[in-house]
Amino acid sequence: MNKSSARTVAVVGATGAVGAEILSILEERNFPVDRVLPLASSRSAGDTVTFRGADVTVRALDGKAFRGVDLALFSAGAGVSKEYAPVAAGAGAVVIDNSSAWRMDPQVPLIVPEVNLRAMEAHRGIIANPNCSTIQLVVALNPLHVRAGITRIVVSTYQSVSGTGKDAMDELATQCRQLLNFEDVTPAVYPHQIAFNCLPHIDDFASSGATGEETKIVNETRRILGAASLGVSATAVRVPVFVGHAESVNIETDKKLSAADARAILSTAPGVRLYDDPSRALYPLPLRVAGTDAVFVGRIREDDSIDKGLNLWVVADNLRKGAALNAVQIAEALVR
Repeated sequence: MNKSSARTVAVVGATGAVGAEILSILEERNFPVDRVLPLASSRSAGDTVTFRGADVTVRALDGKAFRGVDLALFSAGAGVSKEYAPVAAGAGAVVIDNSSAWRMDPQVPLIVPEVNLRAMEAHRGIIANPNCSTIQLVVALNPLHVRAGITRIVVSTYQSVSGTGKDAMDELATQCRQLLNFEDVTPAVYPHQIAFNCLPHIDDFASSGATGEETKIVNETRRILGAASLGVSATAVRVPVFVGHAESVNIETDKKLSAADARAILSTAPGVRLYDDPSRALYPLPLRVAGTDAVFVGRIREDDSIDKGLNLWVVADNLRKGAALNAVQIAEALVR
């Protein structure tokens, strides 16, 4: 694909939180597109989205929707992607899929542009966008892995409700209002109250006790870093934050890295912004990171319990770098 071929771009799931962010970022970054085609379920067909100052009518997603489409950005769930991504690719579009449907398919590249962009060259019409938590993790860790060889990762996530979608954001807002007015709350999106609470439950539990989100982080991190035997342990927690995922990360390396070494490496790493001066209360916060594009890293310190260990605090906007921006960056690489 080159610049002249990216004339029609379809956004599947255009009325959702990530779909809306994709449209916004395409416009912000002046992506070379002549026509945007917003697609969604039949119940959203006829609604409008705004792109470059104009209202664009949302069309219903069906098997004929991809005629004449050059690029299709999917953000509508794994089931939709499994059904329609091959249809779009068969119609001649290159698909960038934000769901979990294709991430572990060996025939589908799983791409974070700052880490493994060259793997995209082998695509066969579908390219997978990783899990939001995985994206920020590997952007922060890959420069350290290249320099010192990471042998083990232990990560605990603090994930905002926007990772679930608009209904979850609405539920958090409603519950906060109800509780502050001394009213009872009835959870609907989550199995328990999310307001003023933390839920160690993202996705379904497997027989091992791990959740689907935790398994995604483990498997996708290994795949993107090209380290199939890398030790990765993950615990994923939903927190009452609207936008922005945070991660507490502990790594062990083959070669010794001091905290100063890590800061020097990350200060020039692509996609990373070092924000690390605890003496002035400077460290990444979801509240400050929301609406930005970088992966912010702070609280870098050596782990004295092991010989070659480091602790880091990693925060990013999960709707942008964790989803929409990463997809658009892949698209930009395609048209280049």
